[in-house]
Amino acid sequence: MIAVLQRVSEGRVRVKEEIVGEIGKGLVILIGILESDTVQEVEKLADKTVNLRIFNDKDDKMNLSLKEVGGEALVISQFTLCADYKKGRRPNYLMAAAPQKAEQLYLKYVEQIFNAGIKVQTGKFGAMMDVDIMNSGPVTITLDTDLLSKA
Repeated sequence: MIAVLQRVSEGRVRVKEEIVGEIGKGLVILIGILESDTVQEVEKLADKTVNLRIFNDKDDKMNLSLKEVGGEALVISQFTLCADYKKGRRPNYLMAAAPQKAEQLYLKYVEQIFNAGIKVQTGKFGAMMDVDIMNSGPVTITLDTDLLSKA
């Protein structure tokens, strides 16, 4: 799994001009699910997401987690994160999980974040979406479960 975490002061996602998810302070999380991913990757990624210390403390140091600041999460599926761009000029998405598997793992990730005590909003899986991100910092972190398992 690949996730892009963007620390935000606010974020929202629209489908056909209708706002389907909206948060204040927290993380907008773009998530790509690979065919090789399992529930184990979901659990590792969710744990890292809610506990990663990327929010400022009273001394203005990035020392607090999403959980500690009471932040919210807006989780949006994005299969393009699974792009293979090594050959040619057109990326292929053959490594991305099939939609049924991807949606199942996506929903499991959302559930794990929610179960950690985080208020969660989502986009609409598989839909064309417009995402508004008010990046705070800016702070953008990429997480890859292949790298997490090597740590």
